[in-house]
Amino acid sequence: MKIILLAAAALSLAATAAHAAPTHRSTGEIMAQIRDPHGRLIVVAHRGCHEPAPLHGFGAAPENSVQALEKCAAMGVDMMETDVRESKDGYLVIMHDETVDRTTTGTGKVADLTLAQIKSLRLRQDEGGSDVPATDQLVLTLDEMLALAKDRITLNLDVKDAIYPQVIAAVRKAGAQNRVTLKTRVGVGSQPLAPMAPYDEVPFLVIPKDGDDSGKSIPDMIAAQMSGKIKPVGIELPYRLPREALPAIVKRAQSLGVRLWVNMLDGNFVLGAGSDRDALRAPDAVWGSLVREGVSMLLTDEPEAMLAMRDASGRR
Repeated sequence: MKIILLAAAALSLAATAAHAAPTHRSTGEIMAQIRDPHGRLIVVAHRGCHEPAPLHGFGAAPENSVQALEKCAAMGVDMMETDVRESKDGYLVIMHDETVDRTTTGTGKVADLTLAQIKSLRLRQDEGGSDVPATDQLVLTLDEMLALAKDRITLNLDVKDAIYPQVIAAVRKAGAQNRVTLKTRVGVGSQPLAPMAPYDEVPFLVIPKDGDDSGKSIPDMIAAQMSGKIKPVGIELPYRLPREALPAIVKRAQSLGVRLWVNMLDGNFVLGAGSDRDALRAPDAVWGSLVREGVSMLLTDEPEAMLAMRDASGRR
């Protein structure tokens, strides 16, 4: 069903755009586009390009894997979102869940396993699960992921443990300061985080979360976070944001010159805006609508279809 929907969507957009070979851009060029609030839509692949990409002849890949990154790079995706945790012996590893159970052939918490134990496991296909086949792909360390992405794709690091200083130190050691973004949540009354150490050493995004989930205080929270000497490169909108709150947020973000990021995964981020699944049926009505409303970074599990929409519409 997914392949049928994706193929139909691509045809409605113009199949030639989807098949065109991506123009190679350096990670520096991509970061320059991200820093430009008036730039084109930035396509962010959720845990890499793990879903099949039939228009490019790619099958599924394990999330957060070498294959997932290589597929993204081949398709011309701007950014890969990935997740960082710390092993028992202090190594930074790429893993979304607290445990390795869903995505690998092993069991147990990442924090209770050594790097050697984690490296002995195999990643399961796509999003994993106990009944999903294992692959030959291994869990990556952050160092390996940074090296793999160099000159190919920018990374958004979702830091799952209280290890920001260690992650930023690894980014600096790899010389990756201008090809990686980090993010964290802020509340009402939070001081600007982007100018604070160690966040000031890398491009930074904030996720504003107000106390009543109405979204009404988010414009002022954005203004507060943009008031420091070093400013965030983007604002990621929180889970379950009422859509009626979006116009005021867009207006404030645009007046301050900062991009807005929305997660499209399940339709529960900007309520009523639709999900990736909805967008496979009507890409321009879902993804395109948010872009026209002022959102310019979209996190997706369907990067191939989103790229086809962007390129067919001229949002390059």
